[in-house]
Amino acid sequence: MSLSPLTPHLGNPKHLRVLQPDKMEQQRDIAASDKAHLHLDKEGETPGSDDGLWYDAPAEPLPNVDQDLPSNALESHNDRKGKCKELVSPQVCRLVSLPTELINSILSYLCPADLVAVSATCHALRIHAHDDRLWRAFVQASVPGVRITSSYPCDSFRTLFQVHEPRWYLPRHKIWFSDGDLTGRLVIARYDQRRGCIEGYQLVAVSTRTAFQTWQADSNVIIHAFEPKVMLHLDKPVLQLSADNPAQQYHRSILSINLREPEGGSSESTHIPSSRFRPEIPMPLGSSDTVRSNFIHARIIPPLSPTELSSLSFPYNDIWPPPTIPAPHRVFSASPRVDRILGSFTTLAHAGSPNTTPADENGSNNNNNYLLSDDPAPRSRREMSDQTFRIRKWLEVRDITIPGIEAGSVGLHIGEEISTYATLDPALYTPTPTKPYRGIWVGDYSGHGCEFLLIHQPDDDDPLDADTTLVRGADETDESFAQRKADQTVYRGRLEAIKLTGDPNVPRGEFTFVVDDLGDDGFLEVVQDEPFKGARVVKSRGHIANTGFVNDMYIESRLILLSHDRLAQYWVEFGHISFFDRVDIDKFIVPG
Repeated sequence: MSLSPLTPHLGNPKHLRVLQPDKMEQQRDIAASDKAHLHLDKEGETPGSDDGLWYDAPAEPLPNVDQDLPSNALESHNDRKGKCKELVSPQVCRLVSLPTELINSILSYLCPADLVAVSATCHALRIHAHDDRLWRAFVQASVPGVRITSSYPCDSFRTLFQVHEPRWYLPRHKIWFSDGDLTGRLVIARYDQRRGCIEGYQLVAVSTRTAFQTWQADSNVIIHAFEPKVMLHLDKPVLQLSADNPAQQYHRSILSINLREPEGGSSESTHIPSSRFRPEIPMPLGSSDTVRSNFIHARIIPPLSPTELSSLSFPYNDIWPPPTIPAPHRVFSASPRVDRILGSFTTLAHAGSPNTTPADENGSNNNNNYLLSDDPAPRSRREMSDQTFRIRKWLEVRDITIPGIEAGSVGLHIGEEISTYATLDPALYTPTPTKPYRGIWVGDYSGHGCEFLLIHQPDDDDPLDADTTLVRGADETDESFAQRKADQTVYRGRLEAIKLTGDPNVPRGEFTFVVDDLGDDGFLEVVQDEPFKGARVVKSRGHIANTGFVNDMYIESRLILLSHDRLAQYWVEFGHISFFDRVDIDKFIVPG
């Protein structure tokens, strides 16, 4: 089949080739404004580029979401098909001569940036690329566990996707843990379609029992009762990015301009941010006008080799996530530009400066859109991390009088802090038949309260084939042999318990205990006494330290494998046993 201009290679629908000849320049420029408005750049490309471009598309089409769409959200099949026939002849573009269903099926293989590029080629493909079913699928792919049926408060899913782009990774990854202080915090991000809002709340836990008992096997050992209640702190949101947030709309409008800043900057674009990744986004988190919170994208740092990571010591050159947690990339923890005034860290901000948003109708600047100085924000999608973000919080005092400066134009920032959040690869916390202990857990840390952990079982370097390595005993029953095969498959390899939230002794991001081998090398016994009768016990090493994570060390301990959802750690030196329970994260991602 010969290829005419604008004709895709239909032999492989996973890749769509779009050629933009000069003859179509007028049509392309009209449609290119659509791409500029959606501002979905691909590796720093300029919208409306004259080059023919190859775009890598997803390997699988997006899910079919034709059902449940409101009737006014879509044009009828006949109307859409008629418009396409009027706009283009099959002699000009063979693609649009195909049935509408087939065109939409081809387009469903594209990512958002590619779909926008297709819409910039001609009016006919623009109509297809604006099909709201395609854009609803993009939204749905970023919102796990919730069926999306409404684009409220936007008039279409395409507009809704545009408003929150490129922040859809927040509900898609859902689990976020921070570097704040030594304790950190664990946040669950989700999307509430009732308000068109990406929101995040801290996950907290309290133990409902404080009783204890002695262990029958050793009367000197205390067993602490543990029945945790895990919940979201709904009264105090950490994230709140609303589709109708005026500040978010402001950033969207100024960044829809087709403007590319030259290398080194330009004086002509001083007052217009050159990248939508750079501005901070104010979040209205409460009724207080003095406590402010801004959302900030983070910039990826050059990758570190395993040797470099292992050579770092706490606090690991301020990278996040820490080396204990596998991650595709990392960022630096940020420090704000501060001036020390009267013993407090404060920042002076002048309204109307290049790094702030315009004043509101009353002449005051409420957004306080400042830029990080020590760690520049990303200037393109290539630099932006979709695995990390930052939140800047401060206490703002206004109406400060300084001679020679207009009243109300200066604000004093007190107690400013920037927290960096990172997510987890789902493979780290998703249990499998051979790695059943992977997951998010909550543990009892006595006077420190409840803390959240990632229990990680690294992949084996040499996967076990139990069928070829096990020899059946002469007198062994079928049930006994099958159980031994299952045990050898499950009880092998390393287990690491990593704190997602910590305490003043052992902070977030550190190992709390480690099992070097769940198999024969680590096996101690099967408990014969209640309340752990029948449980497997393996050697472990418990991590302890003095306050401030000083003089940390590993001590002898034992891990009691009660079930795939409950563990007990016997701290031999301390003479007590504490429990750990699995947390079902998915029950917190659906707004109530």
